[in-house]
Amino acid sequence: MASPDLAMTSTSEPESLLAFPCDFPIKVMGETQPGFAQAVMDVVLHHAPDFDASTMEMRKSRLGKYLSLTVTVRATSRLQLDDLYRELCDHPMVKMVL
Repeated sequence: MASPDLAMTSTSEPESLLAFPCDFPIKVMGETQPGFAQAVMDVVLHHAPDFDASTMEMRKSRLGKYLSLTVTVRATSRLQLDDLYRELCDHPMVKMVL
């Protein structure tokens, strides 16, 4: 027979391995085009208004066709990160989010 605590854990949302708040890096990739970095920044700021835009790291692919952006947000909850990932993944300019 399972203990009551185990039964509650198995039916509720899985526990996060992260301890919030924490700094959480997110890599966003898309084609190099005008407005890509700003579009990503707008989404990030929507979910993490305290994000410092000057900390965004940008790296072009070897041939310059793609741009990789790394943003490190101060995550306050799993829900915040899930919502941020979902909106980034749904953005038409974004090819991949890691």
